[in-house]
Amino acid sequence: MRIAMLSSISWRTPPHGYGPWEQVTSHLTEALVAKGVDVTLFATQDSMTSGHLAGPVARGYSEDRDIDAKTWELLHVAHLFERADEFDIIHNHADIVPLAFSRLVDTPVVTTIHGFSSERILPIFRSYDDRVAYVAISDADRHPDLTYAATIHHGINIDDFPFDPVGGPNLLFFGRIHPDKGASDAIRAAMATGHRLEMAGIIQDHDYHQREVAPFIDGDRIVHVGVVGGSHRAALLGRSRALLHLIGFDEPFGLSVVEAMACGTPVIAYRRGSMAELIDDGVTGFLVDSFDEAIAAIGRIGEIDRAACRKAATARFGVERMAENYIALYEDLIRKAPRRTPKSHPAETNSAVDTRQPPAYAAGAWGKSGSVTGKDGHVRSFDIAFSWMDKGLVEALEKMAPIPDRQAFYDLYCLSHVATYHQAFKPRIYARSMAGCDAAEVDREQKEIRIG
Repeated sequence: MRIAMLSSISWRTPPHGYGPWEQVTSHLTEALVAKGVDVTLFATQDSMTSGHLAGPVARGYSEDRDIDAKTWELLHVAHLFERADEFDIIHNHADIVPLAFSRLVDTPVVTTIHGFSSERILPIFRSYDDRVAYVAISDADRHPDLTYAATIHHGINIDDFPFDPVGGPNLLFFGRIHPDKGASDAIRAAMATGHRLEMAGIIQDHDYHQREVAPFIDGDRIVHVGVVGGSHRAALLGRSRALLHLIGFDEPFGLSVVEAMACGTPVIAYRRGSMAELIDDGVTGFLVDSFDEAIAAIGRIGEIDRAACRKAATARFGVERMAENYIALYEDLIRKAPRRTPKSHPAETNSAVDTRQPPAYAAGAWGKSGSVTGKDGHVRSFDIAFSWMDKGLVEALEKMAPIPDRQAFYDLYCLSHVATYHQAFKPRIYARSMAGCDAAEVDREQKEIRIG
């Protein structure tokens, strides 16, 4: 099974600190590779994976402000879809842009919807509802207008979050500094109960931070440590008495919630969004409906068995379970899809000659592999397949006089020996050159072929 895993390019995959979409994509990629699945991660070039890595952009656009988000997101998505025939499944974690490419390829597309930024983006999800297999990350986040292939909760590497059977005296806020995440309510709750509060997270809404958070940060009773990752993240989650998750929106999931429980730290959360799917009320924390109930829950936190938190997180939110659920979905989609044979991955080679065997093409497609010698003396391999939109078009083209001489047709086309895409009477023509030409040679030799 060959999977193209499309990550967001806002941050590196996995992220240095903040980057929940990229973190989940990394967790899934590594878990699939560990199970023997052939995964190519399409992400920033500084990303890290035990699978194959591909992508045109050097760094995340949220980490390098010289990188234009729209430009590089389109190049990033196009880079994957131009290689779609190499894969059995394309798995999109990069929101809505890839949906617009989905009908241009035959490869089944899975999209994990990490949340809806607003109702305004729903039209594109509706438009591709019949083409893309949508996955919800919680039942609470399923939109009634859409069809879903599955609900699959996120998974974490449990071993990355050591169990702390004791915890510490401090309360913890862990999330974006934004009204959605309830930082101000966490501050108020800590002050009302006389607890010290540690806060960790990226400042996403600066006006909110200046108004509702900064005036209370004194470096003693209220402390903001910024963005944390890795072992520091786990240590902070584990040493806390409780995580305050007093959210102001219907949260689709909550990685910090399950990470805290993995460390043994119970969670107090408003009963909104997915919280009832993550927290067992009275067992791994408390679900509350008001600020006053949150205050009361802080007083009861000693009733929670930290070992029960760890046990629940291990049983329900391990990365292996997430990977198994996605593999089951992939296999189901592949069984239901029309028969097709993915092409081989491009070989990694330092030679000017690519020695790959010609790939097998789907029934009814025309294909040819071979090599040509450029004017610079270098031998370049090519790998070309024609696939047609429908049977009627194939029959019509077969009757056209210039087409039956397929050998001559291919020889003419291969003069370009550069990656190209051509559409005429809706055939799709793919060509891939395994060794590039310089710009001047491309200008001289690339030719457009008009059919009919």
